[in-house]
Amino acid sequence: MTPGDKLRLLIADDHAMILEMFQMFAGQTTDMELITAKDFDEAFGQIRDHGPFDIVLLDLQMPGMNGLEGLERALPANQGKPVAILTGNPTAHLVDDVLGRGGSGVVPKTMPLKTLANAIRFMAAGERYVPLELLSNRTAAREALEHPLTEREFSVLEHLADGSSNRDIASALSLAEQTVKMHVKSICRKLGVSNRTQAVIASRDKNLL
Repeated sequence: MTPGDKLRLLIADDHAMILEMFQMFAGQTTDMELITAKDFDEAFGQIRDHGPFDIVLLDLQMPGMNGLEGLERALPANQGKPVAILTGNPTAHLVDDVLGRGGSGVVPKTMPLKTLANAIRFMAAGERYVPLELLSNRTAAREALEHPLTEREFSVLEHLADGSSNRDIASALSLAEQTVKMHVKSICRKLGVSNRTQAVIASRDKNLL
C-alpha cells in the first residue's frame, strides 16, 4: 500500500449480522474498502476474480471451510497476502494451528471495533496477530499445574496434539525415539492419565495447548 490507498479487506461469514457489523465498522474508517462473502466458495471466488486482497478474514465455522482446509486453499489464492481466521471461540491450540499453517492470526468475534481495526492493520502490515488474553490464560494454566511439565515435555505434548507418532516427534525434535517414549510416559503421569490420547484431551481441557 502507498499513502492514500485504501486497505482492501475481504471478510467471509455465514451470519448476516456479523457481516452487517463489519460493514458498519468499515463505514466508520477512512482507510478500508470492504468486500463480504457469505460462505467459503463465494470468498474463494472473490479472491480468484478480484484479489489479491490486502487481508482476508475467514469464519472458521462457515460452510465450505472444512476446518482449516479453507485457510490452506485461500493462502496461495491470495498470492501470499495475509489470511486470518475469524471465530467466536478462539483457543490457544487454534492459534497454534492457524499460525503453523501459514495464517496471519485468529480474530475473536467479540473483539471491540477499535481493537479489531488495529489487529487488521497489524496483520496487513505483515505481522501475526494473537489475542493477548489467550497467551496469558495458557501461561497461567501451565504455571498452575500441580506437577509442572518441562519445556521439552510441552514440545512433545504439542506434537502429540498434532497426531504425530513417536518417530515423527523424535525426528522433529532431534531426539531418540526411546527418549520421546520416556517423555510421553512422564507427561501422562504428571497429567494423571493413562495414554497419549487422554493426555491431549486433558491438556486441552486444562487450557495447556
